[in-house]
Amino acid sequence: MRLKVKILKFLTGKPVCMINEKTAEKMSLHINNRASIRKRKKRIISIVNIVSKIINQDEIAVSDRIVKNLKLKNKDIVNVELAQRPLSINLIKKKLKGEKLTKQEIQNIVRDISNNSLTEAEVAFFISAVYSKGMSLNETKNLIQAMVKTGKQLKLKGKVADKHCIGGIAGNRTTPIVVSICASTGLIMPKTSSRAITSAAGTADVIETFAKVDFSVLQIKKILKKTNACFVWGGALGLAPVDDKIIKIERIVKIDSSAQLLASILAKKVSVGSKYILIDIPYGHSAKVTKKQAKKLKTKFLELGKRFDLKLQVILTGGSQPIGNGIGPVLEMQDIIKVLQRKEDAPKDLEQKSIMLAGKLLEMTGKEKKGQGKKLALKILNSGKAFKKFEQIIKAQKGKIKKLKAGKYAYTIKAKRKNKIKSLNNKLINTLARQAGCPEDKQAGIYLYKKLNQEVKKRDKIMTVYAVSKEKLKNAKKFYYKNKKEMIGF
Repeated sequence: MRLKVKILKFLTGKPVCMINEKTAEKMSLHINNRASIRKRKKRIISIVNIVSKIINQDEIAVSDRIVKNLKLKNKDIVNVELAQRPLSINLIKKKLKGEKLTKQEIQNIVRDISNNSLTEAEVAFFISAVYSKGMSLNETKNLIQAMVKTGKQLKLKGKVADKHCIGGIAGNRTTPIVVSICASTGLIMPKTSSRAITSAAGTADVIETFAKVDFSVLQIKKILKKTNACFVWGGALGLAPVDDKIIKIERIVKIDSSAQLLASILAKKVSVGSKYILIDIPYGHSAKVTKKQAKKLKTKFLELGKRFDLKLQVILTGGSQPIGNGIGPVLEMQDIIKVLQRKEDAPKDLEQKSIMLAGKLLEMTGKEKKGQGKKLALKILNSGKAFKKFEQIIKAQKGKIKKLKAGKYAYTIKAKRKNKIKSLNNKLINTLARQAGCPEDKQAGIYLYKKLNQEVKKRDKIMTVYAVSKEKLKNAKKFYYKNKKEMIGF
């Protein structure tokens, strides 16, 4: 049926349309059905909503995603019809039964996620199937290839390197420091990051306290030409876009499978053309993985690295507690600046881990001899070159280094008696920060004064929780007192 476009300027983050109930009845369309909307040769699959008054029978209201994709204007004529039920639904059922998927079957699922043929609920079932039944290395390789194929790719010259952490550790914002050190030696580091899924902040959330993180591929190339590096949100680039759609659903259902984790990380690295890749896998009681799981994951990363002809190394690091003092976008950026500016109160654990990771990358890429990378990384940090490079990248991303403040509402947790800290639970600390408003509220978060095995005296500060509203601080306090024994062990 030919319908007239009515642009109502509503934001949905996914293709959604509204059709008059009488028109929907004629077309046998129901709420949450899929409709195919076509303008000339371009076509998009949309979720249907049905209304009675605001849309005339000869009209269709479309969301921002449809307007952008089909380049629509008010009163444009589009062809609308009921979309067929995707065959990939049966393939998801197959995976739920524990059966292996072929290369073509995985491509079909990824294609249907890419063109919005699957609803969010159906994508959630796919994520659940992969989480519960797992994927073989061959399936994971095919998933990576399919993800890369559906998106754009960067073609870069020079030694293109990257460092990635699987996440899960509160704080641990080593990436901006590592990239700044390595880029100052001439390495090309197109760092694309996702936003936080279950943690208090992702690298993109933290960089956003100073600069923009959403750029086009062309803009990224210009930034890289100026600075050798960037800190950008992968979701804005169209690099492996299916991964971003999956991450969005993972954030809702709070599932992060190892197969999807492998595919997500490597699809992005392959898309930006990274050849030298260092993977950091923190392990521990409250980390994403145990030491045994970390070793298994390392083996899979190394095998997939070979299959994609990557110079890939994996390092297992201690993840039994947060890294740095700040947890949350602004507080983590404050830690980063302290390290880069060589401040006396810079968190030593964050500094040492960053130097170690940067040193590994410098050795991997031939910038320094084996065993000498840490010395060079420290030399660059002490010389001020790393901070200068960081400042240059921020400026290129239309930003400026400025003084940052944590949220105006704060609550400090103090020791009730003399004791020793025996455990700090990363998962609960991350959740506490999210209860306070992270990562959406940049100024929200936690400042951690004490670490594992440190002695505390009565009335010593252990942590301060920051929020931008009284209500969010109240929620955070409530969560803390409900979980305090598991969160901080004495």
